[in-house]
Amino acid sequence: MIAYILKRVLLMIPTLFGIMLITFAITQFVPGGPVEKMVAQLEGHGGRGEATSGGGGIYQGKQGLDPQRIEQLRKLYGFDKPPVQRFFSMMASYAVFNFGDSYYHQKGVAELVISKLPVSMSLGLWSFLIVYSVCIPLGIRKAIHDGSRFDVTTSTLILVGYAIPGFVLGLVLIVLFGGGSFWSIFPLRGLVSDNWSEMSATAQVLDYLWHMVLPITASTVGSLAVMTLLTKNSFLEEIRKQYVLTARAKGLSEGQVLYRHVFRNAIIPIITGFPGTFIASFFTGSLLIETIFSLDGMGLLAYESVLNRDYPVVLGTLYFFTILGLISRLLSDLSYVWVDPRISFARLE
Repeated sequence: MIAYILKRVLLMIPTLFGIMLITFAITQFVPGGPVEKMVAQLEGHGGRGEATSGGGGIYQGKQGLDPQRIEQLRKLYGFDKPPVQRFFSMMASYAVFNFGDSYYHQKGVAELVISKLPVSMSLGLWSFLIVYSVCIPLGIRKAIHDGSRFDVTTSTLILVGYAIPGFVLGLVLIVLFGGGSFWSIFPLRGLVSDNWSEMSATAQVLDYLWHMVLPITASTVGSLAVMTLLTKNSFLEEIRKQYVLTARAKGLSEGQVLYRHVFRNAIIPIITGFPGTFIASFFTGSLLIETIFSLDGMGLLAYESVLNRDYPVVLGTLYFFTILGLISRLLSDLSYVWVDPRISFARLE
């Protein structure tokens, strides 16, 4: 086990290096980098009749920005050095989890990400808990009553929910329950109310849950179908195997057959994806859901960073999340062995 884990960890290094190298190379060829955007802003500002004269000025009328000023901007953003040197310097800083400062937020990348996490954690973690707590029991019951009216009805409902995009459902929920054209039951924006700090502990919890109802509903409904049908198909496959018929022939009750024999084998494909999904739930963000409900989370940060060419945020978060993704994949592979004794580490290699 230790040898397998060590081998996987060593393989993570070139994988991480390759992902960062490809992404860094792409950023070098994307037009409109941070220097170009700043030059455009300064020239646009000066173009409104605020041109200055003399060598100390910034904007020189139709001549554009002073080349010395452009060189200062390139040095400010670190673009005065060769790309290879910048890449290895960046990777050396990332190795000690020093992600630098954002170009546009005047904050460190780590501090900026931490400030956005409450929203992403609220959406991701609650959605994760709801999906697993609903889909596994529902999938088991659908497998037991395969082909029944209950199975057909629930399949229809969850597939309709799957077909509706989350942002569309969010807009419908706002119209119906957020003070749109019908009922004003739930708030439209933020994680908590403005006077949240003045509330009692119980009131704070209730206020937080009250704000989370609509965005969590919008982000969760579409995820129910995949996990439910995966659970159902996994249990159906096990129920139809020979050992189940043998267990029934020995006189075991349906409950004993289901939970002592079938459950242990059928739950393996579901449990093995648990570590990766659980870790991802803390850091994933949905741009459209956050925008609709005015939540400032990781989804909106990622979109703004790409749009503004905020390379420290883009590359720093990519580095961190790539490490988390590789670790979650390792935990998923290890969970196969921990859950199913028939699988050995030698077979995973």
